[in-house]
Amino acid sequence: MPHQFSEAARAAVYQAIFSRRDVRGQFLPDPVPNDQLARILMAAHHAPSVGFMQPWNFLVVRTSTVKQAVHTVFCQANDEAATMFPDERRQIYSQLKLQGILDAPINLCITCDRSRSGPVVLGRTHMPTMDLYSSVCAVQNLWLAARAEGLGVGWVSIFHEKALQAALGIPQHIVPIAYLCIGQVSHFNDKPELEKAGWLPRLPVTDLLYYEQWGERDLAVSEPLTAELSRLQDAIQHDGIYPA
Repeated sequence: MPHQFSEAARAAVYQAIFSRRDVRGQFLPDPVPNDQLARILMAAHHAPSVGFMQPWNFLVVRTSTVKQAVHTVFCQANDEAATMFPDERRQIYSQLKLQGILDAPINLCITCDRSRSGPVVLGRTHMPTMDLYSSVCAVQNLWLAARAEGLGVGWVSIFHEKALQAALGIPQHIVPIAYLCIGQVSHFNDKPELEKAGWLPRLPVTDLLYYEQWGERDLAVSEPLTAELSRLQDAIQHDGIYPA
């Protein structure tokens, strides 16, 4: 195939995807070099966006004062969240470390300016939420680039949006998409932390697959793609072998 990456480059892409983790408790105090931070921010800036509107901004947080303000906002929401789960879940929830705000040397808020490019945006005329999804693509680009750099990233989402905006001075019309903790780490877990903690298992991809129409699974029994997906998931889950 003329446009396919080399085998080594292709393997590196898949390794980043399958070894990416949401890091909460393994951050080291070592600073993140500016060249590394610049590369992952540039990767985020090269995400796809609806109508090429590039709706994101990147708010870099380094000072302990701002981190502490954000951490206070998290704690308030986290205490509320704990009461929302039934008793057996609440016990597991209370044992989980769900953020690294004060531990990570870099905090980063990625936002979405929904007014950028004006009221009518190519590709957003009938699905107005596409600008939000575009900003999420920037998050994923950054996350995968960070993994390739050996940096850990943790996405903190337990906030009241308006309280987070106030802590960071974000205007009301700007939507906070992701608050990320970024830094060097002691290690990456072999599996996602919530999977290891027994919160939820990895779903079989074949249970999420339909053909031609929603809910249509009859073809799945004989479809070669279904068998190949099962083989890949077994290799990843049991043997730690990434496709390449």
